[in-house]
Order: sequence, then structure tokens, then C-alpha cells
Amino acid sequence: MIYPATYNVLMPQGATFDRTFTLAIDSTPVNLTGYTAALKVRETAASEDAVISLATGSGITLGGAAGTIALLIDADTAATVPAGDYVYDLELYATSQTTRLLQGSWTVSGEVTRA
Repeated sequence: MIYPATYNVLMPQGATFDRTFTLAIDSTPVNLTGYTAALKVRETAASEDAVISLATGSGITLGGAAGTIALLIDADTAATVPAGDYVYDLELYATSQTTRLLQGSWTVSGEVTRA
């Protein structure tokens, strides 16, 4: 069993958010071929609606044998998320297994300079 790591995120409102992680065991990347992933950001863990929702092929790109997990939120989408403090987690899915890989706080800092 893998226990989720805590990683707290700061996302600037209105700016492109681009973050890549590498999943490795003893410095060896885990082959993510055949996996899918999802990430949800909510006001609280019990909240119904997500303010950010990413999935494989829609904001999440898995790097196969390289073990990378790339998250991408474009600036226009980031501009629509209200500034504030949220919670999130990132899960990986294999055939019959769900692994919560990351969790923590997700803070959106308010944009001051707007076009």
C-alpha cells in the first residue's frame, strides 16, 4: 500500500499552472503505462462540486515508463477559479486498484493585474 504524500499547491489565479511530478521507488521511475489519473480540488473534502477537475487526457498527462505525471491548467481556466483555500487529492487508477498519490491544500492567490 502506498500512503499519499502531502504536497501543498499555490496556484496564481489567471496564470498558466504547469507542474510535473515523477513517481519513483528507490530512484527508479514507476511505469505508468496502462494507468489513468484524476485530480479534484474542492472547498472541503465533503463539498459536492469541484472548483478544478482534471483527468488523464484533460489536464493530466502520464509519461508511461518515465513515471511522470504532468498537470496543466491554462490561464483562462485558472482565471475562473475564485481566490481562496481549498483541498485536493490526486489518484491513480489501474485495472482493479485505486491509489491516492498526493493530497494537501490548494491555495489560489488572487490576480491583481488583469488585462
